Amino acid sequence: METRSNQDKVPFTLCVYCGSRPGRDPAHAALAREVGRWIGESGARLVYGGGHHGLMGVVADAALQAGAHVTGVIPQALVELEAAHGGCTELHVVANMHQRKHLMAERADAFLALPGGIGTFEELFEVWTWRQLGYHDKPIGLLNAGGYYDGLLAFLRSSVQAGFMGDWQMDLLRVSDRASELLPALALAARIGSPACLEQV
Repeated sequence: METRSNQDKVPFTLCVYCGSRPGRDPAHAALAREVGRWIGESGARLVYGGGHHGLMGVVADAALQAGAHVTGVIPQALVELEAAHGGCTELHVVANMHQRKHLMAERADAFLALPGGIGTFEELFEVWTWRQLGYHDKPIGLLNAGGYYDGLLAFLRSSVQAGFMGDWQMDLLRVSDRASELLPALALAARIGSPACLEQV
């Protein structure tokens, strides 16, 4: 996977992984809305899984309403299941999940996981694995608002204690419970010279 060069005029693009369901707690949708709004208001771009349902739709709608360029990437088999978002600036319908994840990762300058299910977990762990293997050097964030990922983080720490992971691997994952803190940090870490994105850091 290629790493983008540092160009002043290239907007920061954030890849967001999140649930195709809204979850039971309305706070999750509020969080997705906050993330989408930040993307648009900061002059950044969104790349995501292309769905209209659940948190995926919420983050995309908020980004679009805030003026962001939104790229959706969805496999043909999921176009109806996840209800492909017809309002995306760009919507790429691909053959399979491998193509979906590759294109999303290729377009992104950083990655962010919001609450979600096994699809979100798988996407997060894959891009994290790619980072530890040196396939990319893009920052990865985990937004743990409301403690949604507390159990997962505890398990990961137990893996370190058991000797199956190292602290350095955990350090590759930026964790915060505040979008207002994590989003600018990801933009800064991506070393993208977009003043609109970096002025909030």
